[in-house]
Amino acid sequence: MISRQENWLLAALEPDDFAVLEPALEIVELSPGQVLYETGATVDYAYFPHDAMVSLVTIMKDGGTVEMAVFGREGVVGFASALTTRVALGRYLVQLPGAASRTPIEPLVKAFDTSSNMRALFLRYIEGLLSQTFRITACNAVHGVEARCCRWLLTAHDRVARDELPLTHEFLAEMLGVQRPTVSIILRTLQTAGLITQRRGILVIADREGLEEAACECYGNIRERFSELGFHFPKGSGPPTTA
Repeated sequence: MISRQENWLLAALEPDDFAVLEPALEIVELSPGQVLYETGATVDYAYFPHDAMVSLVTIMKDGGTVEMAVFGREGVVGFASALTTRVALGRYLVQLPGAASRTPIEPLVKAFDTSSNMRALFLRYIEGLLSQTFRITACNAVHGVEARCCRWLLTAHDRVARDELPLTHEFLAEMLGVQRPTVSIILRTLQTAGLITQRRGILVIADREGLEEAACECYGNIRERFSELGFHFPKGSGPPTTA
């Protein structure tokens, strides 16, 4: 039995729409570092994360990476591509482990085409996702690494609904597009300030309000834009809500 409350989009579906989609859903476990799709791959499934977080990453010719968007319990991975070419826009990489509801693309697109309520809901989400992508692009260009790191940690905290984040310095450095030693220095600074604590492979959010003060404006901007679209994210744990 799929618990629709684990993912915001599934929870927000009208009962009739969810009843159409439910037979195609299955629960899968996502592992850290797992690649759901490489750039240009055919998108066969959509994923509705429960407590996992997935990043859309652009891979440069020199092997460098740039994170362009993140997906968590509020959204769906792979659906935007499925509406048109069904070609992955970049590498979809699992950042934080957890469960997700997965469905083949065909029944999801059919339900989307059939239901006006579902179309309105998913298009609002896609608009929020595009807004997030534009803001992250600007953020990567103009804001310092420490402020971006705080923004990333807050975003992860919102989307996986837990204080403990299984996360290595190497992985975070890859998402921020910097060297590992830079991230290690920043995380030590945040720990000294009492904003986080660390143990091997685990980062714990200790002072969320302090992280918000240290983060760049982009974190608040992304939250505000989603809120304007009817998506009201809690800070950390707790279920997202809609207007």
